[in-house]
Amino acid sequence: MRATASLGAVILCGAATAVTGPIAFVGLVVPHACRLMIGVDHRWLISFSAVAGAALLTASDVIGRIVARPAELDVGIVTALIGAPFFIAIVRRQKVRAL
Repeated sequence: MRATASLGAVILCGAATAVTGPIAFVGLVVPHACRLMIGVDHRWLISFSAVAGAALLTASDVIGRIVARPAELDVGIVTALIGAPFFIAIVRRQKVRAL
């Protein structure tokens, strides 16, 4: 049952990312990362997630401009390269914990 639920979650996240684009992947990764740092208090979590999401996109844009100079690397590619391993680590670490 756990394996089926995990597989379903991964497929749904992949489908959501494919439909909305890699930049929307930030909406999946950042709140989970912030929850690990801040906790489950939504008063702080929403504010911190907004700031952290903006910081992640800004950092991804800067990295994309620096790495492929004089051309530019798309911010969505850099975001996916940063976010995908982090999201996989969060999923593997979280086992079965109540949110």
